[in-house]
Amino acid sequence: MNFEGRRTISVNHPSLPGHFPGTPIVPGMVILDEILAALTEWRGGSHVTAIRAVKFLAPLKPQQPFTICLSAGQDAEEVDFSCRVDDRVIVEGRLEICCDAS
Repeated sequence: MNFEGRRTISVNHPSLPGHFPGTPIVPGMVILDEILAALTEWRGGSHVTAIRAVKFLAPLKPQQPFTICLSAGQDAEEVDFSCRVDDRVIVEGRLEICCDAS
């Protein structure tokens, strides 16, 4: 099972002022928030219980479109994620999740 979604962080995002003035980059936590929002979009009843791994490989600039990719194998309690700008992976990792019993 896979999910893909495109995102862009606005230059007006409240986390950006003061974050590397003159050459702003999107903070990692903002990217993680977008990944969690994508998980909710894909699997509405899922909740993250742990971030098992995360590696930031390249910076993301405001207004730079990126793609969030989520995939789950047989183990429905773990989801691998990556974020790409064009064909370059900028973030990758693994989430531990649980799902509502409803």
